[in-house]
Amino acid sequence: MLTRIFIVAVLVLIVASLGSALALLFRKDGEKNRMVQALTLRVGLSISLFLTLLIGFYFGLIPMHGIR
Repeated sequence: MLTRIFIVAVLVLIVASLGSALALLFRKDGEKNRMVQALTLRVGLSISLFLTLLIGFYFGLIPMHGIR
């Protein structure tokens, strides 16, 4: 149950970071550096989520369900 909460929380953070970058894209203030930081954060969160899922499958924290 804890792994599901963690995965959903990271997915929400990824979407929030993407939304933040989109909002910064449409601003005319010239804040391109903050937009790049938001997109970098999104990529970092996505990679860490992927690695967490791989580790969870490897150690059996996340059970694999096959097609029956």
